[in-house]
Amino acid sequence: MTGPAELLRDFVNTYDVEGDADDLASPAELTVWLRERGLIGEADRAVDRDLTVATHLREGLRGALRHNHDGVPYETPDELDSALAALPMRVTLAGGAPTLEPTVCGVAAGLARIAALIPAAHADGTWRRLKVCVESTCQWAFIDSSKNRSRSWCSMRVCGNRTKTRAYRARRQSEGTARPS
Repeated sequence: MTGPAELLRDFVNTYDVEGDADDLASPAELTVWLRERGLIGEADRAVDRDLTVATHLREGLRGALRHNHDGVPYETPDELDSALAALPMRVTLAGGAPTLEPTVCGVAAGLARIAALIPAAHADGTWRRLKVCVESTCQWAFIDSSKNRSRSWCSMRVCGNRTKTRAYRARRQSEGTARPS
């Protein structure tokens, strides 16, 4: 079973910033993504409004996850706030434990279930480990599994190397020791 942080990460990663590839480019693709994860029923179909809310939710989450690097409290990004307002939920005691349940149905309920994963990830301690790569061209979501929660890049080999190489070249150039090409 996938935990809340994993599903939130996967949802944010439906848009690849670097490749400008969107797995949720249409209502039909949103329907398939939600259905494959058991978040909506077979008869549910997304419409344009659902896609707009999903995009705001995803990009608002990406914005919030940028702040998980520094551990400083922050305001909810406007994009996330507007998406959460469109996804009403209520607290229930299903199974004896408090949970958030959608008060809407269909695709909106599936999106609300994704939104409900935010406090679930916070409750299980994985929210602060959920981050996006600090490499501006990447922005891929990942779960920081380092002991001290200091990981900055989705991949040290790719994004970390890019960042460090750029910094090295900038230092060399500012020192006036850059080699001619």
